Amino acid sequence: MKRAGVRTSRARPPLALALPALAAVAFLALPLLGILVRTEWGELGDHLSSPGTVEALKLSLVVSFWALGLSLLLGVPLAWLLARVPFPGKAFVRSLVLLPMVLPPTVGGVALLLAFGRRGLLGPWLEDTFGITLPFHTSGAVIAATFVAMPFLVISLEGALGGLRPRYEETAASLGASPVRVFFTVTLPMVAPGVIAGAALTWARALGEFGATITFAGNLPGTTQTLPLQVYLLLQDEPEAATSVSLLLLAIAMGVLIALRGRWTGTPADRPRRTAPDVGTDPIVAEPTADVPAPAASGERWSLHAEVTGFTRLTLDAEPGTTIAVVGPNGAGKTTLLRALLGLTPRAHAELTLGSIDVTDLPPHRRRVAWVPQDGALFPHLTALANTAYGLRAQGVSRAEARREARSWLDRLGVGHLAHRRPTQLSGGQAGRVALARALAARPRLLVLDEPLAALDQTTRAHVRHTLRTHLAGFAGVCLIVTHDPVEAVSLADRVLVLDEGRALQDAAPAEVTRHPRSPWVARMLGRNAWPGTATPEGLVLDGGGVLVAADPPPAGTPALAIVAPEAVAVHREKPAGSPRNVWPGTVREITASGSRLRVLVTSDEAPDLVAEITPQAAAELGLADGVSVWTSVKATEATVVTL
Repeated sequence: MKRAGVRTSRARPPLALALPALAAVAFLALPLLGILVRTEWGELGDHLSSPGTVEALKLSLVVSFWALGLSLLLGVPLAWLLARVPFPGKAFVRSLVLLPMVLPPTVGGVALLLAFGRRGLLGPWLEDTFGITLPFHTSGAVIAATFVAMPFLVISLEGALGGLRPRYEETAASLGASPVRVFFTVTLPMVAPGVIAGAALTWARALGEFGATITFAGNLPGTTQTLPLQVYLLLQDEPEAATSVSLLLLAIAMGVLIALRGRWTGTPADRPRRTAPDVGTDPIVAEPTADVPAPAASGERWSLHAEVTGFTRLTLDAEPGTTIAVVGPNGAGKTTLLRALLGLTPRAHAELTLGSIDVTDLPPHRRRVAWVPQDGALFPHLTALANTAYGLRAQGVSRAEARREARSWLDRLGVGHLAHRRPTQLSGGQAGRVALARALAARPRLLVLDEPLAALDQTTRAHVRHTLRTHLAGFAGVCLIVTHDPVEAVSLADRVLVLDEGRALQDAAPAEVTRHPRSPWVARMLGRNAWPGTATPEGLVLDGGGVLVAADPPPAGTPALAIVAPEAVAVHREKPAGSPRNVWPGTVREITASGSRLRVLVTSDEAPDLVAEITPQAAAELGLADGVSVWTSVKATEATVVTL
């Protein structure tokens, strides 16, 4: 609604661009206007209902729909190949697809004649072996229309497939779906707009085909004389009738284009999410009792042995029931490790054994390694219940049993009441729990979770963490969880695997990693100050500059990491006197709240940046603010030194 007295202004396009654009519109519109003006409207019905026109229209519909069917049968796999499979000569194949779109139609007809004619490359063989003669036959008109129209389907669908993230298909494969099942149950439904757009353009182009048809199939009434050929003949003897038939073809073409509304390249079904809010609409269902049983265990146990090479390089062994938290900075190789175990990345290769079964050479859908990616990758065309049952159905479980078990998992994760909603009707937290339920329901031997709780609010996260911990306690396989949350790492995992630049820096129990982190990133994730350096008889020479005196340093020359808790850092306005061995001047750069305390970032020319944790009362008494000069001190006994 416009406010009274306020004008809304819009920038005018420059005349240097607007005038040529208007001229282009006029150039394209005038021929169409000519048809409308020259049409004998009073005779239109008679012209369109004449026997020759009706016969040509019927033949055009037959030819165009057969051409559409052939284009779908051949073009959809070709579009998928071009969009999804790297192979030598792809650029040449794409050029072949585009060639009929730029080739003069009569030249295309000559090419078809030399390929499928009675004296062509395949024509004699087709006639001698199958008794098929394409030229001057309705089948020849179908071949000609398919040749010129199929590229519209391929290009449109390839664009739609290019806009569809492979993560959906990869997730489906991790749930046990074969490539063919993934194609028909995930890929095609999600690119349906692209298929529809391409099919409509293909049909319209086949309906209007002229040059290749008359050159290859001839112009035989009732056999190959389609509407465009009828127009050509009428133009010589009955121009008014030709104009009327042209108007019919024009109306059909414009109807198709208007119906598509500009979606020439198609769009995947992954529309922008219209999520429900997390607050107030996402009740947490209490942890179920006996009325929501856990799926029955098969009695099998699945240990893990993996030799990973490539960007991520490590050896990983775990007994059944082990949960491993994988932590590290961005780019450390965490997701690469998961994708290597799934068999989904060329960056790393995993020699993988689950239990007594070597799955190294098995495709992803046969490994029984279930994956929850960071965004969940729920299939947008399926309900929450159908999403959760997808893995079970892919493994051959009956529909009724799969839905019953899927609902059990949704109830366990507190989203059973959302079973019939689609992903676009779920909040981020709800979608995350459905994705987790889908992976757990797939009966995996190995479960890999890439930050599965990141989208949840604190209350929901605590509930789902408890549910996940309850399930993992009885899980017969191994679970790997990538996380940046120290609470998740400590509360869910039996071991913490610390990665950096593709290598394992530490693989130990959470308590050991918490007490003696060997990675600056992990120490900072845990809220500690962490400074790498080189040991001296009295402490460390820090890599970031300065010296730290420590009570129990390792042998001199040893690479080490000094860890200091923020609460062990004292902040003063004047240089302190007395016992502190480590005293540095600095400047306050940032003050943030952490629960009931404040964390103060102090920078210094004589030491690396450090964080002190103090009470709000102490900060007020010291008059702390950004830019204030302070002194910081750390006792030698408060510095823990870990050998790297």
